[in-house]
Amino acid sequence: MSTEVCGSSLLLSLPDDVLSTVSRSLSPRDLCNLSLCCRDLHDSVASEKIWLTQCEMVGILAAKDLMDWRTGMASYKALCRFLSSVEPLMGIWVHQNPELGNVVYVMPGFVSVVGCRIIPQELGPLGIEDGPILWAPVFEILGDADGTPSFFLHGKKEGIDYFYPGLVKAVDKSCNVLLLEVETKSHKNGYNNLSHSKSFVNHSDQEARKVCRSNSDLSRSRKVFGEPEAKVSFDQLAFCDRRQLLETVMNQVRVKVSSRVAGPLFPRLRDEVNFDEDMAVLSERRSVLMQYCKVGGSQLSGTGSSELLPDPTQLELSKLKKSVDGSSGLQKSINRDDDHQVKCGKKKTLGRYLRQSLNQILEKSGFINDSKGMLKNNCSCSVMNKYVKLEEFLQSSDTIGLALHASTKKLSSYRGWPNMHENRFALYKLPMRVPTAEQEYAGLWGGTFGWPPGKPTEDKPGKALFFLLLSYEKSQGQVFLIATKILEGTHYVLHPNGSAMFRVNINEPSADPFPWESDGDLFPVNIQHTFSGEGIANGYGFRYPGSKPGSLYVFQNGQLAFIWKESKSVLTLQRLNLQELLKKGERVPPLQPTDNFSYLTKSYSNVFNGFPNTSTSFSLPRETCL
Repeated sequence: MSTEVCGSSLLLSLPDDVLSTVSRSLSPRDLCNLSLCCRDLHDSVASEKIWLTQCEMVGILAAKDLMDWRTGMASYKALCRFLSSVEPLMGIWVHQNPELGNVVYVMPGFVSVVGCRIIPQELGPLGIEDGPILWAPVFEILGDADGTPSFFLHGKKEGIDYFYPGLVKAVDKSCNVLLLEVETKSHKNGYNNLSHSKSFVNHSDQEARKVCRSNSDLSRSRKVFGEPEAKVSFDQLAFCDRRQLLETVMNQVRVKVSSRVAGPLFPRLRDEVNFDEDMAVLSERRSVLMQYCKVGGSQLSGTGSSELLPDPTQLELSKLKKSVDGSSGLQKSINRDDDHQVKCGKKKTLGRYLRQSLNQILEKSGFINDSKGMLKNNCSCSVMNKYVKLEEFLQSSDTIGLALHASTKKLSSYRGWPNMHENRFALYKLPMRVPTAEQEYAGLWGGTFGWPPGKPTEDKPGKALFFLLLSYEKSQGQVFLIATKILEGTHYVLHPNGSAMFRVNINEPSADPFPWESDGDLFPVNIQHTFSGEGIANGYGFRYPGSKPGSLYVFQNGQLAFIWKESKSVLTLQRLNLQELLKKGERVPPLQPTDNFSYLTKSYSNVFNGFPNTSTSFSLPRETCL
């Protein structure tokens, strides 16, 4: 081969279609590195065809949807940047509480991904496919024109819907825990892997150089030896500090939802009549939200003009530091107005409100010392050595705001259900296995008890809807199919989250005949396979259920039915496509913001219906409306 067609010349000589096909063997990082080789390769790699191919390889969207999303992006490269950053978030996330089920499904919106909570519910007469599934919004991540993600938490307080804007921290590719945190920023250290957003406010360099005098011994030693001070993470705080700091920040950054952004979060099915109308509404809604992220505190009018208002996403730490800067003057700043307050006047300013809010947290956390020593506090856990003081978390920061943190944690699990922390504002990802020839029943299934499947009766007009995650495990040379409960539509929980509703041996056929000859439409029942196993039963209390023999039946139409041998109870199941069900579903209001993201209170009933709007956080005197 001549030197004229070697190296970069060979790639440059390829047609765009061929180069696009070759790029399928490269990652986005490889393409970016390739573009650094020379100017000609930079121009070739910038081809829209190449980056469209990369978007297709991410696997989130179909080709038609990619073209629709491209209208909201500067290029396919920017779209690929956004899709790659949010791809690890797609799928099912859960929490242990409430025990009826806390299932959040992350799915595509419009140049966004949306976290939707499936509400525990009864199945109506239309069945799963045609009956509307109830769901509530949890959060959104919207992509800017350059692919930068922005985070919006949903919540409802005192009957009013709010957005709670924040930042998206760098997403781990293998993330299994989704955390709601408060993130600090210092001018010296930059954004610490955060995506840019107006949720964080800048201060002067003089303010940035101020640090709290009360440091830990470790911090002092680092300063003595000239070592950089280690950043204190949010999860190092005690639970009560984390909760109250989240609520304080959210009360400051919240944005009242107006009619302009109260529309749909994702389009209906593409073959429906109103799909184009949905896309127009979604495009307008995204423009409003992105404009808010860029200009901050502006109340947008219908004509697009803006009236400048104080930015609700700004939490000013410089004024707060003055009330916590130094342990000797801390007590005085709480009990009376200091010289700075006299200069600023006696009116209740935003700075004073935030200072008083943080002082309340510090008082309860036990971080305020008088001349005789540490004051008594209601949150003694914060003083333990394993927790970091709140003022240490805040001392070197200039700004503060909400952040979504998708990280990878080492978690133990039992039959696919993760063992969860009780005091983390977190959601936990369930591994979804794609059905294969060897594991053809793996995936998400839904159904009800009773025969015929999904048909209400006079005494039971609605049947509790169950979501089960089917997975496989090998034990002692045998292959078992396990059905893990993740959602239960009863009024009061029957089985804990993560319970194995049944477990069958794939290698052991059942000899028990199916009790019915026809289904609800009087069509004959055709059984394709049968397996022996055991189903959940009353055991040693709620937490330790027992099991009784039963059989799993596979119908020719792909549906499943497990029958308990002794009681003849039957649980019928069909495979679910949550994205399609939610697009045909019915939206209901969310909970309060912290509970809406992660409900930590132990509960055995349906808290998502008629949740009381109570709060222990601090009220805010003014609001901004989008």
